[in-house]
Amino acid sequence: MSGQAGFRAALTDPGAPVPEGLQGPGGRPAGRRFDVYRNNVTASLAEALETGFPALRSLLGDARFRALALEFLRAHPPENPILSGYGAALPLFLERFAPLAATGYLPDVARLELALRASYHAADAAPLPAAALAALPPERLETARLRLAPALRLVRSPWPVLSIHAFATGQSGEKPPARAEDIVITRPGFDPVPGRLGPGGAACIAALLGGTTLGAAQEAGLQAAAEFDLGALLAALLAGEALVGLDTEGT
Repeated sequence: MSGQAGFRAALTDPGAPVPEGLQGPGGRPAGRRFDVYRNNVTASLAEALETGFPALRSLLGDARFRALALEFLRAHPPENPILSGYGAALPLFLERFAPLAATGYLPDVARLELALRASYHAADAAPLPAAALAALPPERLETARLRLAPALRLVRSPWPVLSIHAFATGQSGEKPPARAEDIVITRPGFDPVPGRLGPGGAACIAALLGGTTLGAAQEAGLQAAAEFDLGALLAALLAGEALVGLDTEGT
């Protein structure tokens, strides 16, 4: 490996030799300067992962997380200079990382943390007033299409991923229950707020994100769970300022 690809690979691998052709002032070998630069780059990337995945770091402990970070950044060096988005490939990396295969919930914890970060950086949008929904008669509401806020994120997991996240970050002292959890992330203010969805809620939101009518989305929720409560879900979305538009057919 040579050229720019070799230089990038050497930057994240302390065991790699100094790339050929590098020279310091006066034509002297640049080995020591490169090692300092390499250490700074590695430390910056590892710190970006620590900042972006606090729950994962808490679950693994500092030493194991740092070891994971070093393995990850060697396999996935950043593709752009904006480190706030670094780590998008971490969930899939964790799924294939043999040393942590016994902790199958870790990839979904990473997905939740990425979703929280994406929600934080999403564009603003004015929320839909609750009166706009209340003003529509049931037959028109059923054929309406709701537009969801750019900050909304949906995370579905066979693990109690929100409970694990809350436990790991000190927001809850309760041991996570043995259950699947679907999470909707809204941003009613400046910071994202994750909430556990009731039965059928994730299927309904997924349908809304796909552009279906509210009636079709309700049917998707009911097919997923007979006890699905559309009214409760809409109330939660309104409270989270996650509804930003209402398109009615025939107007």
